[in-house]
Amino acid sequence: MKLGLRRGTVAVEPHDRQWEVTAQQTIAKLREILGDTAVDIQHIGSTSIKDICAKPIIDIVVGVRDFRDILEKNEILEKNGFIFRGHDVPDQYLYVCGDESTRTHHIHTVIYNSEAWNNYINMRDYLNCHNEEAQAYSELKEKVARQYPDDRNRYTELKSGLIAEILKKANNWRYK
Repeated sequence: MKLGLRRGTVAVEPHDRQWEVTAQQTIAKLREILGDTAVDIQHIGSTSIKDICAKPIIDIVVGVRDFRDILEKNEILEKNGFIFRGHDVPDQYLYVCGDESTRTHHIHTVIYNSEAWNNYINMRDYLNCHNEEAQAYSELKEKVARQYPDDRNRYTELKSGLIAEILKKANNWRYK
């Protein structure tokens, strides 16, 4: 199993079933450290969607009631390999695993049942239930990764339109 990607670069790999095993091991470790601080912890992102390509970085979302609770755990998280990176996007905190040049995991901390939490879960579940749309997403990711292997920001930007469409469909699907 290939796991990890040099910071700032883009490469996608065919789906690897070991990603789920690795994600579950990481979730167990986080549950042990966080205890009741975490309302729920889920494997998300493309590595959690069966049969599509993904950057070989495990994405996990931690749902909390209050950000202060997890921020108080920063020291123990860091001792266990979860490095605090601050706000990567509004209304969430990011922790990463890996060394200075390579990232293996992104741990997104959000308020449980917030829009961010629901978007992560709904997109994963929707794409796992809608193979044609998952494959279209996978094809776009492969194309953009080939075009911009050294520009993660451009890669993310060019996926954003399709992601917005998928999220709209996923939310309608989940809440109809």
